[in-house]
Amino acid sequence: MRQTFALLKFVVATSLLLVGFSASAENADAQSWLKKIQSAAQKLNYSGTFVYQQGSQMRTSRITHLLEGKNEIEKLEVLDGKQREYIRTNEEVICYVPEAKTLLVEKRVTHDVFPAILAATPTEIGEYYNVRMDAVGRVAGRDCQAIVLEPKDNMRYGYRLWADKATGLLLRAQTLDEGRSVIEQIAFTQIAVGGIDRARARSSFGDTSGWRVENAVMSQASLSGWTVKSLPPGFRKVREVKRLVSDTAVQGQSAQREVSHMVFSDGLAAISVFIEPGSQSRTEGSIQQGALNIVGKRHGDFWLTIVGEVPSAAIRQVANSIEFKSK
Repeated sequence: MRQTFALLKFVVATSLLLVGFSASAENADAQSWLKKIQSAAQKLNYSGTFVYQQGSQMRTSRITHLLEGKNEIEKLEVLDGKQREYIRTNEEVICYVPEAKTLLVEKRVTHDVFPAILAATPTEIGEYYNVRMDAVGRVAGRDCQAIVLEPKDNMRYGYRLWADKATGLLLRAQTLDEGRSVIEQIAFTQIAVGGIDRARARSSFGDTSGWRVENAVMSQASLSGWTVKSLPPGFRKVREVKRLVSDTAVQGQSAQREVSHMVFSDGLAAISVFIEPGSQSRTEGSIQQGALNIVGKRHGDFWLTIVGEVPSAAIRQVANSIEFKSK
């Protein structure tokens, strides 16, 4: 009997060890896929059409990405609604607005444009998400491996990412609520990787020499007077800038107002806080659009807009803990 009990304990211990080893190996595989996704989006040349779905709304775009030496060149075309085209060379972004014959020039604020949605290392992401392998399947005619990121708290959504098995490029990203239902997704419907003609990244508007050029007056800022006392775990400030935003008055005259912008991120999800003078008449409140939650509120002489693709609990926590101390 004693020998049988000892053997049983050995079998159970060995089984637990194998289960633990298997789970650890699966986690390592999943994190390896995250590295592939992150690298592929930045280093590969690709061009494709993708669809973004938020609730009942859908939007189609086409992206072309090229790496030429140390220079990253990207063209994003909005295919639905008003014609818009964005050409990015490293950090500079030019938006083409054909109906106004205008070029809007500015620096990009965030680095989370699909398929380059990961801004942190897999190790950092693993601190706040359980990362595991999921099903295999096909997206846009290519074999894929799915990876699931399950949040460790209620301050962020879950994600299911589908990576191309051949290249590691992210082909589909789904945002999941606490019940693991898809509340937002973005996916390629057609994609070509490698052998991309440089001409595909050029503007389709030809000669724009007569167009008006508007340079966004944006500068790095030290918003030391503003603090968020209770950020969700893992979120840290990644950018703070000031910019001038133009408004068109009733008489057709253009007026400008200064808007400060703070961005916080956990490497996957982002929360933005916009701060501007509170002179305009606005109504406080909150709305949700798909995975996006927005809160607008007054804070003394200022108006705050808090925006993020995070659950409402995270947005409320940020909105209720913003403090300002004048110098």
